[in-house]
Amino acid sequence: MIKIYVLGDDLDFPNPEYSIISDGLVAIGGDLNPERILRAYSKGIFPWYSEGEPILWWSPDPRMILYFDDYKISRSLKKILKKDKFKVKFDTNFEEVIKKCAEVRKEEGTWILPEVQEAYIHLHKLGYAHSVETYNEKGELVGGLYGISIGGMFSGESMFTLENDASKVALTYLVNVLKQNYFDFIDCQIPSEHFARWGAIEIPRKMFLRELKKSLKKKTVVGNWGEIFNVREGI
Repeated sequence: MIKIYVLGDDLDFPNPEYSIISDGLVAIGGDLNPERILRAYSKGIFPWYSEGEPILWWSPDPRMILYFDDYKISRSLKKILKKDKFKVKFDTNFEEVIKKCAEVRKEEGTWILPEVQEAYIHLHKLGYAHSVETYNEKGELVGGLYGISIGGMFSGESMFTLENDASKVALTYLVNVLKQNYFDFIDCQIPSEHFARWGAIEIPRKMFLRELKKSLKKKTVVGNWGEIFNVREGI
C-alpha cells in the first residue's frame, strides 16, 4: 500500500525526490498560506487540485522547463512583434489575468478555484506572483499569463488568449525580460506538446531539483516587475 504524506500545521514538505508515486503527487492537505506555497515552490512542488478535492501538492517526473536560448519564435509571431500589434505590461492587472485564466478553462474544469485566485493575488501583493498582460489597440486585455518567481526561476501557472497570438506575445516578452535579468529558466511544470513546440524540454525530476537548488542561490526579485524591469527592452 502506498502512503500519501498528509500535511499538518507546520510548513514542512517531504522531499519529492523520494516520492514513489508515478504521477508526481507528493502530499495532500494543508492550506494555501503564502508562506506554505512559497516553501512548496522552493522544493519543486506546486498545488493543483479540482473543486471538491483536498489540496493536492505535485512534483511531476519528468518535469518540463524552458531555457531561454531554446525558445522558438515562429515567422508569423516575429511579424506580429515587428508590427507592435499588442502592448505588453507587467504587473498592472494581475487579478484580471488570473480570473481570465480561470474563465477560459471553466467548461473543461479548472484548478484555478476562487480560493486559489485569492492565494495567488495575495502572493502578487507580496511581490512574488507576477502577470504579463497583452492589450490590443483598443486597450482591451486580450491575453496574458501569470506565475511565481523565486530565485532565478519563474514557474508558469497559466495563460489565456482572446485574440490570436496574444498569449505568445506575452510569453515572448517574459522570456526576453527574464533572460536580460539573468534568470535561469521557466518551469512549465507538466510536460505538454504545446510547450514543446516553443522549445521547452522534459528533464528527470532529479535533474530539475538540482537546477532549482542552483537557481535558489540567486536573490528573488520581489516587487512590481512593471516598475523594476524595462519591459520593452530587447523585443
